[in-house]
Amino acid sequence: MHSMTDRPIASRFPLLIFALFFLLVFAGCERVNAGATEPIPAGDQLPPELKTVAEAYRILMDEHVDHRTLESQQLSEGAIRGILASLEDPHASYLSSDQHEREQEGYRGYFEGIGAQVTMTEAGLTVIAPIPGAPAEAAGIRAGDLILAVDGDSISHLTLVEAVNLIRGPGGTEVTLLVRHADSDQNETITVTRGRIPIESTDFRMVEDGVGHLWIYSFSNTTEDEVRRALDEFDDAQGRGLVLDLRNNPGGLLNSVVDVTDLFLDGGQILYEIDAQGNRNDYDADRRGPGVDIPMVVLVNEFSASASEIMAGAIKTNDRALVVGETTFGKGSVNIARELSDGSAIYFTIRRWYLPDDTQIEGQGVTPNIEIEAEALPLPADDPEDGALQQAIDILNEQIPAR
Repeated sequence: MHSMTDRPIASRFPLLIFALFFLLVFAGCERVNAGATEPIPAGDQLPPELKTVAEAYRILMDEHVDHRTLESQQLSEGAIRGILASLEDPHASYLSSDQHEREQEGYRGYFEGIGAQVTMTEAGLTVIAPIPGAPAEAAGIRAGDLILAVDGDSISHLTLVEAVNLIRGPGGTEVTLLVRHADSDQNETITVTRGRIPIESTDFRMVEDGVGHLWIYSFSNTTEDEVRRALDEFDDAQGRGLVLDLRNNPGGLLNSVVDVTDLFLDGGQILYEIDAQGNRNDYDADRRGPGVDIPMVVLVNEFSASASEIMAGAIKTNDRALVVGETTFGKGSVNIARELSDGSAIYFTIRRWYLPDDTQIEGQGVTPNIEIEAEALPLPADDPEDGALQQAIDILNEQIPAR
């Protein structure tokens, strides 16, 4: 997933996955505006319980059989990783200063890597979706794939951010992945040549008899403008109805998904979030956007995550349109990166999102009004065998009068 909002969405990536559009290398993990981090000065006093950490450090440096070769930086990083692991927060990670600096490159409007959104599940590092036209898709990486090893080394012990940083790298270089496809019990070795991946967020076309197909790949700073242009095209084509496609969408910026959802709602609540102190922040639709009166259905699948779940959930709970497809991923937390004094960073959950009907997205996802199999084809989906899209069009046509 990637981040969401001006603050972190997933954090203000969010949603990825994870999501994150963590569109780092790939990043499905959402993060929020993780780019807007500030160094946090260490306090003068540590809790008494942490004094034993210093005691353990002194003992090891004096008495461990290899004390002469022990590195304080390595021990410090190990201690931080241990603290984060104890949180039972699946999105908590530690980034070295080099990793943190590299990760910030994802906010330039492009990134260098293989081009896939990923998240961490109980099964391991899972691909939410390859980015259309990116090296991962060309090499045969598919939604639902598990990535088990990178360049021959297992990644089972790594956090999401650590694994993503291992897979990322300069365009033109190669990385070899051990992959298990979702529909297979066999592992496959796939070598991908990394590239420079532009971040695009939508695709629009008129498909049949006045029906428009708007596929939102992710929610970025440009998505609202892209959707407005698509709605202008729809209006110029005298469109009758719209399929809003959120399949394989890993999330993105919170402010972006709020603004885009607001284009289709005539008032009502979009979501609310609860922070670590129990404070509640509501996001409401406050304008009559150009998509308010367009008959539509929303198409989702199990890899619709984070910000896309917010939009689908808001459309559903406000009775704006039918949501069809599969129960969504269930990534509903806001994550943020906080920079430490040495340039490294810790990444963790700071808020959780709830739909207007008080449903918590995290771990539950959004259940569609009408369930259909909604596996996503490579984007853009102008393949006549896209059965889910055709079913969504059929459902839409039942909602609007024939010409």
